[in-house]
Amino acid sequence: MDQQKEITVHVIGGGLAGVEAANYLLKRGYHVVLFEARPHYDDHAHHTQYFGELVCSNSLKSKALDNACGLLKEEMRHMGSLTMESAALSEVPAGNALSVDRDLFASFNHAKLTSFPLLEVRHEEVKALDPNVPTILATGPLTSPDLLTYLCELLGKKNLSFFDASAPIVSKESIDFSKAYFKSRYEQGDESYINCPFNKDEYFAFVHELIHAEKALVHEFDTEYFEGCLPVEVIASRGVETLRHGPLKPFGLGKEGYPRPYAVLQLRQDTKLGDYFNLVGFQTNLTYPEQRRVFRMIPGLENAEFLRYGLMHRNAYIDSPTSLNEDLSLKAMDNVFLAGQLSGVEGYVESAATGILASVNLDRKLRHAPFKPLSPKTMLGALTDYILHFHGKKFQPMNANWALIPSVTKSSRFEAAQESLQLIDAFMEE
Repeated sequence: MDQQKEITVHVIGGGLAGVEAANYLLKRGYHVVLFEARPHYDDHAHHTQYFGELVCSNSLKSKALDNACGLLKEEMRHMGSLTMESAALSEVPAGNALSVDRDLFASFNHAKLTSFPLLEVRHEEVKALDPNVPTILATGPLTSPDLLTYLCELLGKKNLSFFDASAPIVSKESIDFSKAYFKSRYEQGDESYINCPFNKDEYFAFVHELIHAEKALVHEFDTEYFEGCLPVEVIASRGVETLRHGPLKPFGLGKEGYPRPYAVLQLRQDTKLGDYFNLVGFQTNLTYPEQRRVFRMIPGLENAEFLRYGLMHRNAYIDSPTSLNEDLSLKAMDNVFLAGQLSGVEGYVESAATGILASVNLDRKLRHAPFKPLSPKTMLGALTDYILHFHGKKFQPMNANWALIPSVTKSSRFEAAQESLQLIDAFMEE
């Protein structure tokens, strides 16, 4: 450890991937300089100065071990994840999902990291990389334009990008519970979600106004939407019944004493106190006045107080299959390791997990230990294998999913998860 204390490592970006990378390296005894451009640089998406702030949603998806993201979270726990520790301390009721009070979550990340004496924080924007300093680059999907331009020049190709969006948050006390009710889908054993049921006429009127509502301008660069996180108005434009088979799916959400719903909006608890709730699946690019007008057509939200409006923002990522080495370092500058959504993974958990893996690889390199690939029989290993070896026509970001491990069938997922965790433990012991 004494030798490692003499080594300075840069971690650029204070999001989930940067938090995990810094935490791992600090525990290994490195002097870590963490660069976070906020609050001097405004990315128009974050709301606090905390490290590891959740921007889009407060959900980290399923807790089930036979779920791909559930397994990935358990792998991270076996790897000493700080964000999983923070999530456990800030969890709010959400049925089978792991959801958190986002402010408590981020404040715990921040407090834990800043408690390390070997951490040095610099609130400044990084516009270029130093090839002589070992670095974890985890600036995320909101990487600043200047750094993106630098990366484009360094990699010799145009960066890829897509647009993502976040959902509005409303005050619980402004919801009309003569129309709304608590219930989780399919009798999960709790009533964690607030449900706003539509009848058929209400649904069709809502869809009509949603499709024709005014959208905020999107400019600066060409882009395309990410299919895994489409704005609700884009989903609606694909067919009048589409929402009923997506974020407004009513199945399993009927309740005794209420008419059978034609469609249902669910709201998820967003704070530990239970006073804020977000509109599940309602990422949007409507203007703020239109969000107020159209979303108040939802039964139970006629007088909703909007505490935070939905927002569309750019997500940037690089062409990882042609740009990264096997250890997640840049081919053009192998002292720099990529982590998070910039590397081509999609999602909170996926981003955080790559932060751990990139720092493990960097640590091995600094200790002159040979590179050790993570088995593709683990969810993190399979996800990494995808971003490194994609062979299709156009590389796009990827969430954790069982299709990444083709040998696993639906009936063998639990056994595959147990094997995965054993492989993770062996990988970390080495």
